[in-house]
Amino acid sequence: MRAPVSDPAELEVEGLTVSFGGLVAVSDVSLHARAGTVTGLIGPNGAGKTTTFNACTGFVTPAAGVVRLDGRSLGQHTPSWRARAGLGRTFQRMVLADTMTVAQNVALGLECRLASHGCRGQLWASRRERRYCTEAAEEAMDRCGIAGLAGSSAGDLSTGQRRLVELARALAGRFRFLLLDEPSSGLDEAETEAFGRILLDVTRRDGTGILLVEHDMALVRQVCRYAYVLDFGKLVFQGVTAEVMASDVVGAAYLGSQAGVA
Repeated sequence: MRAPVSDPAELEVEGLTVSFGGLVAVSDVSLHARAGTVTGLIGPNGAGKTTTFNACTGFVTPAAGVVRLDGRSLGQHTPSWRARAGLGRTFQRMVLADTMTVAQNVALGLECRLASHGCRGQLWASRRERRYCTEAAEEAMDRCGIAGLAGSSAGDLSTGQRRLVELARALAGRFRFLLLDEPSSGLDEAETEAFGRILLDVTRRDGTGILLVEHDMALVRQVCRYAYVLDFGKLVFQGVTAEVMASDVVGAAYLGSQAGVA
């Protein structure tokens, strides 16, 4: 029996503002990331990209604005509730259990989602749930090209392999929408291109929507149809990727000069 897959969803952010004391980290940001496509969220360091992710997933409480998953407001719901609703994410800093195998790390994607349903799920899993987790992990590893590493210790892997384990874990979670925070960090050119092909396969085959925070502009060009640009917490540009890359406004945000992003 194949692990269940939820219907894909769209993510909407409207008027999002996040403050930390007197610092406004994100100011009145609105964006729409559709199902079945990769949408970029780019900008220089400190622009508010990860803070936007944290607000979407419930790790910080916004001062204003609303986040909707497929038209349903996420409101004051906890991160675990949002994960159960189908909103998954990765983090800037890779977090793998180095003493566990690759297969065990990947299976955590669905195991943690099932465990979030309550105390019973945190204490034990049914035979059916264990089978779902195993199947989801096997499929995700195969799609990411790391099935041959299933029995390897995560602590023995290269940076590129670890990034694929992280992605496979997110895919194993069967989320309806994914927020990926700089997932290609540390990868070389060939690894980044291969990573991009996996993302495109996920959107095309599963209809999953992805909001991608990324500094590698080659990857953004490869996978993103549309992109939003943040600078100092504000949305300064949005459009199809080619327009974004050619924009003087975007070049100024990155380079401090009136030049498009190379």
